Amino acid sequence: MENLHTDYDVIIVGGGTAGLTAAIYCCRAGKHVLVLEAAMFGGQIVNTPEVENYPGIQNISGFDFTMQLHSQAAALGAELKNEDVKAVQNGTVKTAVTVSGSYTCKAVILACGAKNRPLGLENEQALTGHGVSYCATCDGMFFKGKTVAVVGGGNTALEDCAYLANICEKVYLIHRRDTFRGEKALADRLTKLTNVQFILDSTVTALHGDTALKSIEVTNKKTGAKTELAVSGVFAAVGQVPNTQAFAGLVQTDAAGYIVAGEDCQTDLPGIFTAGDCRTKAVRQLTTAAADGAVAATAACAYCDSCIQS
Repeated sequence: MENLHTDYDVIIVGGGTAGLTAAIYCCRAGKHVLVLEAAMFGGQIVNTPEVENYPGIQNISGFDFTMQLHSQAAALGAELKNEDVKAVQNGTVKTAVTVSGSYTCKAVILACGAKNRPLGLENEQALTGHGVSYCATCDGMFFKGKTVAVVGGGNTALEDCAYLANICEKVYLIHRRDTFRGEKALADRLTKLTNVQFILDSTVTALHGDTALKSIEVTNKKTGAKTELAVSGVFAAVGQVPNTQAFAGLVQTDAAGYIVAGEDCQTDLPGIFTAGDCRTKAVRQLTTAAADGAVAATAACAYCDSCIQS
């Protein structure tokens, strides 16, 4: 390939664990790196009060974990900007287009993460911020001493339930199956809390309230029986939707919108890689996001080197 002249060697779309890890690895390889993040650096983990499953770190808050990654990337020379990438244009030179301008590079790493999946109920959007929430650590204190419900069965739901149990009078944990997908240790802790009640094999089928949430309708999937629970808040933790809409026409995605790539983090387009929760994979954890960031960065650096005329 000819020696390309671009603004940056690598542009990373997304400033979560995967994106910031990729930035660290690219900078250590001597590359000129730009990280573009639409919202808050750190992604969803920034709102987690305690991270206890990252190897080598016994206990740390999600915020502190993020700040350390951010500081490390910045200290190594990565440029970190809060800009929303609206499109990536492919070619020998690749271009990231934002609201305020565009940036060229040799390689792109899409590490755009995922966002919380809504419950899909009537009234949900209108009641969001008025009893419906997707972040227990963000909004939990508004429900101090009140009765709330958490919907979901993964680690996020279990962690949210434990967090809210320290604040609220009562917490219902509603899950559509009879067993939890989350870690057994987390579920076992909840069984010891007297103000937590499990409602299994059930889904939330209605939200009641005009200007604020007053109650929810819960339907048992096996019997069809409906129960109305008086709650002031409901916290949805029912999975994620990848933030890949802007790139659906660029790289191959699966039916759920996740970017198709294997453990090598290579998309179907040369020079465009993906990392973290937006990638097709079975496990989405901090450790796998960091691993993806390292793998994608190494591949992106090799691709950049191939753009330099020997």
